Amino acid sequence: MSQTYQAQIYVTLRPSVLDPAGTAVQSGLQQLGFTGVAGVRIGKYVELTVTAETEADARQQVDQMCDRLLANPTIENYRFEVQALTEEVAA
Repeated sequence: MSQTYQAQIYVTLRPSVLDPAGTAVQSGLQQLGFTGVAGVRIGKYVELTVTAETEADARQQVDQMCDRLLANPTIENYRFEVQALTEEVAA
């Protein structure tokens, strides 16, 4: 029987990749008086639901989604969490 899972996916630039958006946000925050801010990096957050037979299958699907579309493995890292949804939450 299939189960519905929720995935929370975090995509960030690899540390070796320049992040002009992060630099701009850091500069803006410092101009607003937040002088202790450093190392700002901008990323993406994706939340989705997936139906699969097992949690392992759901994790495998999400990993493939990230690798093939949601992240660019050449310049980005990703991590995700998968958890089963109860029928109340899924409805």
